[in-house]
Amino acid sequence: MKKITDIKQQVKNPTRVNIYLDNTFYCGLELETVMKNRLKKGMEIDEERLDELQRESESARALDKALSFISRSKKTKKQVETYLAGKGYTEKTIESVVEKMKGYNFIDDGEYAEEYAAAYSKNKGKRLIALELKRKGVSDADMRAALENVGDESEAAENVARKYMKNKEKNRENTLKCYKYLLGKGFDYDTAKIIAEREGKNEDDSF
Repeated sequence: MKKITDIKQQVKNPTRVNIYLDNTFYCGLELETVMKNRLKKGMEIDEERLDELQRESESARALDKALSFISRSKKTKKQVETYLAGKGYTEKTIESVVEKMKGYNFIDDGEYAEEYAAAYSKNKGKRLIALELKRKGVSDADMRAALENVGDESEAAENVARKYMKNKEKNRENTLKCYKYLLGKGFDYDTAKIIAEREGKNEDDSF
């Protein structure tokens, strides 16, 4: 058993409150739920009971928020989890909502990775795309499958280098800068070197 040491009204949403157990934030709850179950400061309660109250009263609301979140653009499982956690929902409530969304195909990390890779492979290399997908919580398997569909990145690297070198003098210094720029865009070292030399150097220069 733990003690409810504080119940604070949320600043941005007065219909919700933050529940603190043993002086540590535990979850957010609807004020209606708190009043209905007569939760108050100093009361002892099991964490499981508090989780149950939140799931019962807030799963539908959490689902609505998650659906609004993904309506603007597709999101990964991790992004939805992070968003709901930021709204104060417990781990079990979030797990329930995410599983429901996956069941409705509203969350599909494999599909997300494929679309992301296809969209950004025009101006980014595979290394950078892989890093960005990993940050978004995409699994290694889904990430690899998505990048396999991208194919050769030489054409994209050439387009990026051509834009970078536009109106720049073709000399050794700018060729090196172009090479570093391509690396920063996530293209592999060999591709970056070949394309930078092709787009940026004079015929008698190399590096």
